[in-house]
Amino acid sequence: MPSIIDQTLFSEPSGRPLGLVFLCGALLMAGQQGYYVVVEGATLFYPVLFVIVGMALSGIAESLPKPRRREAGVLRLAAITVLVSLLVIGFFAPDFITA
Repeated sequence: MPSIIDQTLFSEPSGRPLGLVFLCGALLMAGQQGYYVVVEGATLFYPVLFVIVGMALSGIAESLPKPRRREAGVLRLAAITVLVSLLVIGFFAPDFITA
């Protein structure tokens, strides 16, 4: 009997439309961050970089072909790790997020 985590994490990728949404969101956020840093001269906001990487990994995982369940699961796990690490940093080093 497969576990719920196994069914959710290593399920077939949902297809190109959802992956495209995640990838476009990551690209838009990266563009916004780049604009503020290069044109406006603002400092780099590190928490957004974590979100960009997490969204990009999720987008790549969902864009894979249907038979690549294991690769999609690994990318999903990496995205979850990146986003959870942002939460952990928020609890233990909030100056990194607010600075």
